[in-house]
Amino acid sequence: MEIISGKKNSSFYDTDGADDLVSYTWKVWKEGAPLELVDPILREKITPNEVIRSIHIGLLCVQEDPSDRPTMASIVLMLDSNTVTLPTPKQPAFFVNSIATDPNRPKELRFDSSTTKSITTSVNEMSISEMDPR
Repeated sequence: MEIISGKKNSSFYDTDGADDLVSYTWKVWKEGAPLELVDPILREKITPNEVIRSIHIGLLCVQEDPSDRPTMASIVLMLDSNTVTLPTPKQPAFFVNSIATDPNRPKELRFDSSTTKSITTSVNEMSISEMDPR
């Protein structure tokens, strides 16, 4: 998705309410406009069907349930053959907010470099994870 869009997930922000690249990809996919994801520089050089298939495969790779995600061997097969029918992707799992270091966010939801601990929240702010290094 980063290659197709030309944007990094870690620094992605969309004014339409998507805080990360995967959420934005899902949004345009559900709206039936996956080509909106394509980097403007690439638009004239792409084959729309190949890009849509790549986005479809990318969405399959970020499914919440690991058993719903394709193996690397099946990804290679999906990319290599247009005759392989792709399963319909489900809405991806919640995503760690990419702006956890934003100074405007509440202190308890920001990265704390002094303790080498980061506390992040999902986009829907329903869960909090504390990350401790080994």
